[in-house]
Amino acid sequence: MDDVWVLADDRAGNVGQCLGVAEALALPFTVKQIRYGRLGRLPNLLRGATLTGITPDSRAGLTPPWPRVVIAAGRRTAPVARWIKRRSGAILVQIMDPGPGGRADFDLIAVPGHDGKGLSGTGILPITGAPHRVGAARLAEAAELWRPRFAGLPRPWVAVIVGGATRRRDFSAGMAADLGRCAAGLAQGGSLLVTTSRRTGAAAAEALLSAIPEPRFVHHWGMDGDNPYFGFLALADALVVTGDSVSMACEACASPAPVYLYAPDGWVVPKHARLHAELYRLGLARPLEAGTRLEPWSHPPLNAAADIAAAIRARLA
Repeated sequence: MDDVWVLADDRAGNVGQCLGVAEALALPFTVKQIRYGRLGRLPNLLRGATLTGITPDSRAGLTPPWPRVVIAAGRRTAPVARWIKRRSGAILVQIMDPGPGGRADFDLIAVPGHDGKGLSGTGILPITGAPHRVGAARLAEAAELWRPRFAGLPRPWVAVIVGGATRRRDFSAGMAADLGRCAAGLAQGGSLLVTTSRRTGAAAAEALLSAIPEPRFVHHWGMDGDNPYFGFLALADALVVTGDSVSMACEACASPAPVYLYAPDGWVVPKHARLHAELYRLGLARPLEAGTRLEPWSHPPLNAAADIAAAIRARLA
């Protein structure tokens, strides 16, 4: 019998959450690729505990030896996980609510507070934010790699991790310039370490950099060479993160450094606003606004993957 299967479908964010839990569990695991055909869009109530809706090559990978634990995330993997349990008796671990129909088949459902599902009862594990892969070992490795590259920059090092526009919200050049000014106010004679993303856009990136003085370190999305993202998380004296991404906010909070979220009123969708409120309430982050000054404060690292892994170990025992 295998130890752990991770069901990896076409949602990269979901897969990353599952891998974070599997890595925190520290048992051998196998990634099972799940690809969908046209029937994969059917509601789970119709798909049931079956392989309906997944491709033949995906079906071919689901054979004995069966796992002790299955880790999955998102609605569409739920019927596959339930099908596996019917044949193996495996412990089913689901990140986020699998939706109506078959919830009782899951031994553990990790429900982020910002999803607003309000689920409770046996097998429901409330978590803050989203599981991720940013642990102490990864941060230590990144610190060794990037410390020499930042060594010539005066401290404090204030990292600025920029997302951008989403399907429902724009990230304008004006907002980007405001972000740059607010971040520069934090640095106060130190250096800004900046990285943009695919969603930032050329106009917003240009406005951001126009508002950020030297000394600075800039990594544009798509640049050749190593990505400094994990180096920023490992070494920055403070982290500024745009509030459009759950994963970026939670990964930043895995660092003990102060975290400031840039999310002007009305910009983010309600789900993200609920996450921000939870992070503020728990002392894991603070809002970044005009006039915010850097203060020496810290917080325990946020690591929902470790919390889920601990709950799995309890069930294995």
